[in-house]
Amino acid sequence: MSTAKTSQGVPPSGMEPQAAEGKVLWHFTMSLDGFVAGPGHSMDWMAGASFRPGLVEEYAATTGAVLAGRDGWDAHPDPGGIYGGAWQGPLFVLTHHPEDAKPAPGVTFLSCDAAEAVRIGLAAAGGKNLEVFSPTIGRQLLGIGLIDEIDLHIAPVLLGDGIRLFDNPGGSPVRLALVNGDDPGAAVNVRYRPLATG
Repeated sequence: MSTAKTSQGVPPSGMEPQAAEGKVLWHFTMSLDGFVAGPGHSMDWMAGASFRPGLVEEYAATTGAVLAGRDGWDAHPDPGGIYGGAWQGPLFVLTHHPEDAKPAPGVTFLSCDAAEAVRIGLAAAGGKNLEVFSPTIGRQLLGIGLIDEIDLHIAPVLLGDGIRLFDNPGGSPVRLALVNGDDPGAAVNVRYRPLATG
């Protein structure tokens, strides 16, 4: 690894710190096999994963608003849990049936199309980023050109089941450009060793 970038403030992971630039950011920790939640939206599989120092604070500082889906909200109906409580701000939950949603402080239930939800979320974000915490909404926004960046943290685990980041059976591949690197078409190399199970 080159130490030149590290000395210029780029973390050892090679990722430049996230900036608050009014982006629509599709952001998840993901298992190596592409799941962002386990069955029933469980998140216990993330236990034991470590992240670089300051990562949570970085995202908490650059996030102006969050757009989530109803299934995820119903599984984890606590806005205070976002970034372990380090973030506070407007949370929008996009749903087809807002009438049966349980009200919560700081949470607005939207019943509109995904593009309108982004417009509302960006306005509330006040120039910071709108983070999308929903695979379904993210896929819709990607299809209509409203995702600025996909930001993933790959956890060292294979889940085998759960909720995938991107499900699009029969669809065409979506080409991406790598943001952190000199070659936007470069493959990202990760290397893991299975741990012994007890």
